[in-house]
Amino acid sequence: MSDDKRQAALDYHAKPIPGKLSVEITKPTETAKHLALAYSPGVAEPCREIAADPENAYRYTGKGNLVAVVSDGSAILGLGNLGPLASKPVMEGKGVLFKRFAGINAVDIEVEADSPQAFIDTVANIANTWGGINLEDIKAPECFEIEAALKSRCNIPVFHDDQHGTAIVTAAGLLNALDIAGKRLESARIVCLGAGSAAIACMKLLIECGARAENLYMLDRKGVIHSGRDDLNDYKAQFATATELRTLDDAIDGADVFVGLSGPDLLSPEQLKTMAANPIVFACSNPDPEIHPDLAHQTRDDVIMGTGRSDYPNQVNNVLGFPFIFRGALDVRASAINEAMKIAAVHALKDIARESVTQEVLDAYELNSLEFGRGYIIPTPVDSRLLERIPAAVAQAAVETGVATKPYPAHYPLKSVDEIYG
Repeated sequence: MSDDKRQAALDYHAKPIPGKLSVEITKPTETAKHLALAYSPGVAEPCREIAADPENAYRYTGKGNLVAVVSDGSAILGLGNLGPLASKPVMEGKGVLFKRFAGINAVDIEVEADSPQAFIDTVANIANTWGGINLEDIKAPECFEIEAALKSRCNIPVFHDDQHGTAIVTAAGLLNALDIAGKRLESARIVCLGAGSAAIACMKLLIECGARAENLYMLDRKGVIHSGRDDLNDYKAQFATATELRTLDDAIDGADVFVGLSGPDLLSPEQLKTMAANPIVFACSNPDPEIHPDLAHQTRDDVIMGTGRSDYPNQVNNVLGFPFIFRGALDVRASAINEAMKIAAVHALKDIARESVTQEVLDAYELNSLEFGRGYIIPTPVDSRLLERIPAAVAQAAVETGVATKPYPAHYPLKSVDEIYG
């Protein structure tokens, strides 16, 4: 980042008030009567009602529209393990996105824990405060253990966005890219460079959507994850294939799809040249992708390219998923975000990109036209249809799979965040 951009980023976070979030009051507090209702003695009445029936917490407090964004700072964006406190700007930023795009109140919690179990216990012990928990920037493989344990201990949605948000947006974009390329997920040969939390979640969801495990090759720092290796943890071992392929050179030859969730400049032009016709490359290392989009297009004029960057088309951006997924889950008071809800989000997101682009999107990006094709396979974050379609699809899936404790909302589909309370 240039010095000017670095300073602009620091100034943005520091001025005029440090940080990016504040607390707002939702009730009048001008008079003595108001204050008596807000606190003592009036506050005793909802306390009694909640003690009599815990579900009343959703009626008398903000629990139902409140998400915790929780991290230990062990895998911050592309920065690595900088610790809990250094993760706070990112977690605040996540809260901003929850509020901006889905009207959800979010509070960041940075946990100093000396073990996964200590982290689990800390979060589980305060889980009653929230309507949902968004785990963020926790390194693999600990993140898998943490999420699984919290899901089993909490009766509210627990969602590790680095895993599932990335997977949902990737799957939606990939399904559209395959359609444009004239290929099918069921027969596509897929190479995934990276074997961390996002990579594992992406490949698991693609299999749920119809990809075949035998057509999928995952690589870590030691090469292809194959059945002859004895150094694999349980999470990587799920993707061990019986193959003679060992290197990226081996795996990429003839591949239809490359998904990069690893590091910069790890896919060479020579390797891209060996991929099948109409190759699909999602180079999602951010800010520096596995292969730069300009270089990829110079190498192959038939490539369909996506990255994690906002300055190129087809940004694989988690903000297309998590605010709206939580919105749908909260609005039917789901006890979990299950596979059916994730797949519903995939297809809702996929389908928006196939429709005519709205004027609001064209105006936001200063474009005269934009249509479904190689340069537009994933909706943009400013598309208001995300709020309309994804929560509705997620909520419906929650109802149909029995994890919803409230009916499908009468005020759906949402047109704006102002309609959240129907």
